Amino acid sequence: MKKMFRLAAGLIVLQLASPAMAEPDWMTELTQGKVLRWQFSPVTYHFSQDPEHKNVVMVGVEREHADARLDGLTLFTNSFGQPTVYLYPWGGVLKSLGGIDKLSFKWTAGLLYGYREPYENKVPLNFSGFSPAVIPALAYEFKPGWSAQVNFLGTAGLMFQVSGPFNFLAR
Repeated sequence: MKKMFRLAAGLIVLQLASPAMAEPDWMTELTQGKVLRWQFSPVTYHFSQDPEHKNVVMVGVEREHADARLDGLTLFTNSFGQPTVYLYPWGGVLKSLGGIDKLSFKWTAGLLYGYREPYENKVPLNFSGFSPAVIPALAYEFKPGWSAQVNFLGTAGLMFQVSGPFNFLAR
């Protein structure tokens, strides 16, 4: 968990130092016409109170394309304290949900790795620690580029996160 907090602190420092940094060429190609955001979740609410549950901390990077597609990568400690990664090459965002300009519906789909023995049965279709995942979410933009988000983790719980833009990548 200390590593996750260090990584979150590193993302915050990167965000604060970004006005003084130059963007490398490979990053320009990766982000041209897209919005790159960092993500942080300090807490997850579990629907069941299992004594084995541990605090879940997540950090990640998400890219939103001009056509509202999403892709990204998150690193987190799962509910049982195991380091886990979620890579989602598929996703989307529907903005102005219900006529509310700042409210969005998001979804991501990809591959989880990290639920291993003795917790391999805690996620469906797990094979050697790998399992497919689909995560719907509601996001509210409280400041331009900054949002609070609730991720719906199936029957397991809710993850609360905040995300913000990497300003040094803005064009």
